[in-house]
Amino acid sequence: MLRKPIFDAVRELLGRGFTQDEVSFIDRAINEALGQKDEPNACPSRIGTEGVTLIKEFEGCATRRPDGMIQAYPDPGTGGDPWTIGWGATHIEGRQICRDDCISQAQADLLFEEHIESYAKEVAKALGDAPTSQAQFDALVSFHYNTGAIAKATLTKKHCAGDYEGAAREFARWTRAAGRVMNGLVRRRDAECALYKRGC
Repeated sequence: MLRKPIFDAVRELLGRGFTQDEVSFIDRAINEALGQKDEPNACPSRIGTEGVTLIKEFEGCATRRPDGMIQAYPDPGTGGDPWTIGWGATHIEGRQICRDDCISQAQADLLFEEHIESYAKEVAKALGDAPTSQAQFDALVSFHYNTGAIAKATLTKKHCAGDYEGAAREFARWTRAAGRVMNGLVRRRDAECALYKRGC
């Protein structure tokens, strides 16, 4: 069953996006109505609250102008491209973010909601039927949101093979941007690794 039309209709009715807790609540209600039960060892398909919190902690909407609009900012590694805006978005309406772009907080939140759903689907596809806890899934979505590497990373291969300790060690390999180790990436990988391990 395609759930997107249901979520889109309720979103339009409310006139706003959902919190992750609301998404989970509606998902459970749909499952119950269909007589479906969540399988405890199945891979989740949506990021949980802990994952959203982790991503927002490291992405931030920090470049707010005096008029309240959120300005694009350069990549910390290059000092330029790719430019980013809001909660880490590098594209808007199919085009790359530019230096002079600015959006409202509501636009930033909507962009994040759209992008995070897409990234979560990509992670779920890469993991297939590999048993995955919500904490592991959230950590992997954060990793993918930042790196875009879930389909090719050794981290993914080790997780799918059930080598959770080996997978956890892989986070630390992804701390470079433009050839340099970035302190922000070190902290983020540490946080993702800690969340991942809590789900093992």
